[in-house]
Amino acid sequence: MRLKFLTVIVASLMAYAGPLRAAEPSAAGMWAQIDEKGRVGGWFLIFEHDGVYEGAIAKMFLQPGENPHPICTRCKGDQKNAPSLGLTIIKGMQRKGLVYQNGNILDPRDGQVYKAKMTLSPDGQQLTLRGYLGFELFGQNQVWKRLPDDVLPLNEMPANLVPYWNALPKSPDGMMTKGVGPPPSGSATTSQPGR
Repeated sequence: MRLKFLTVIVASLMAYAGPLRAAEPSAAGMWAQIDEKGRVGGWFLIFEHDGVYEGAIAKMFLQPGENPHPICTRCKGDQKNAPSLGLTIIKGMQRKGLVYQNGNILDPRDGQVYKAKMTLSPDGQQLTLRGYLGFELFGQNQVWKRLPDDVLPLNEMPANLVPYWNALPKSPDGMMTKGVGPPPSGSATTSQPGR
């Protein structure tokens, strides 16, 4: 009788819990911003920091004749005159499944800050960023593509981003988990310049 009672309880709990799902992918990792003509504008590192997601410029692809060390002259506050490389341009994104919202994105070319939303594809390989003023309806999308985990050697990563890169989840063999899995326990302890 006792065994039958326990069996009924276990079966009920299993039915209530439903099938187990695989971990949803995360936006954390390296991304390429590619324009309509197929030109790469930059590579960006997205990471979890103090419970929200942020993104910074990890690599720039400058045109011939452009300043090799651009700074954000039109940015405001502590980001004014900060180097563009390593600059945090995405801030305050709160994760709800595959959607990241209530954040903002900075255009370092003109210093303008827009409200922003990010939506990750179910396979974790595409990230749609939407920047807007006022209402989301009146915004613009950019679609970013996930980059391989080894795309940027650590010695080429901006120094202020290295702690966030190192804190991203990795499998036992040391390779990134392609944005899948739980966030790391604890955040990087170094401060981030350009914030």
